[in-house]
Amino acid sequence: MAGKYYDDLEVGMRVQHTTGRTITEADNVLFCALTMNTQPLHLDEHFARQTQFGTRIVNGLFTLGLAVGLTVAELTEGTIIANLGYDNVKHPRPMFHGDTLYVESEVMSKRDSQSNPGVGIVRLRHVGRNQRGEVVIEFERTVMFRKRAGE
Repeated sequence: MAGKYYDDLEVGMRVQHTTGRTITEADNVLFCALTMNTQPLHLDEHFARQTQFGTRIVNGLFTLGLAVGLTVAELTEGTIIANLGYDNVKHPRPMFHGDTLYVESEVMSKRDSQSNPGVGIVRLRHVGRNQRGEVVIEFERTVMFRKRAGE
């Protein structure tokens, strides 16, 4: 598996995820349509031009989902059982069409599962930055990771 097992993770460990993703107008509009989010700040250029942003901004939930997705290949691919929760989600700056998101993850804590000896619970902190290095999203999540067999 490409992902890390519970046993591979150490508190304080950081992973700078190598893949970034540029967000297109189509991404944003499709996400809004799929989630039935009619917020004009995401969809109506005329409306958005009159806001402090001067143009449409990317749906923050799309940014959150993309940030999680960018961590999969190097962190959780095939090695997690479930995401248990998301906390302290912050969007200090918006993403705009054409911006590229890059993510770094940090292991904040880990513990053995009390109910399942084959898994562990890990608390992660993720920070997403745009192509200029500006923080656009920060959040924590709790993940149930598999342990290596026989350990």
